[in-house]
Amino acid sequence: MRSRFVRPLIAALALAGLAGCSGTPAPGGSSSATSAPSSSVSPSDTPSKPTPTQVPTTLGPEDTTPDPSLPAVKPTPGQGNAELSITVLESADAAPQHYTLVCIDGAPAAESKHPTADAACTALKNNPSLLSHAPIKSDQECTQQFGGPQTAKVTGAVDGMEISASFSRTDGCQIALWDAASAIIGSSGGAA
Repeated sequence: MRSRFVRPLIAALALAGLAGCSGTPAPGGSSSATSAPSSSVSPSDTPSKPTPTQVPTTLGPEDTTPDPSLPAVKPTPGQGNAELSITVLESADAAPQHYTLVCIDGAPAAESKHPTADAACTALKNNPSLLSHAPIKSDQECTQQFGGPQTAKVTGAVDGMEISASFSRTDGCQIALWDAASAIIGSSGGAA
C-alpha cells in the first residue's frame, strides 16, 4: 500500500527537479525552485534528444561506447555514395597500404581498390557518420590499453560531406573508433 503513494511522489519530485533545471530564468525573473513550470515550452527549453546518428554513451557525446542502460539508437541510413582515399600503416616501419573506395548507392564502383569494398560500402550506407566522429575530449577517460601500432587516415566525401578522419589503436577510445570503422579502414588492427 505504501508503494502506491511513494512511487507517484518520487515521480512528481523528479519532474519538479527536472523542471527547475530546464533552463535559465528570464532577465528580472526569479529562479525559485518552488515556482510551477510553465505550460508553454519553447524549443530552446526542451532537452536535446540524440539524433539518429548519435550513439548514447556513458562518458559524453564524444565517447562511442554505448551505454547499455539507454535504449539503442539506430543510425539513420545514408545514400551510400562515397569517394574515399584510405591509407593504413600496420607499423611505423611498414610500407603504407593505399585503398580507394568509391560507392554508388551503397555498392562499390568498378574503380574501387579496397580489400572489403562490399562491406565498406554497406557500412557507409547503413551509418554514414562512422567517419565523422567528434574529437575525444582531453578530460575523457579512456582505458589505457595498447591495441597495436596501426594508424589510418581516411579523406574524401560521404554523401556529399567532406571527410578527414584519423584512426589509431593507442587507447580504449581510439580502439573503439577503429573497430567501428574497421570495414571502411580495411584492416581489423590488433597488436602485431
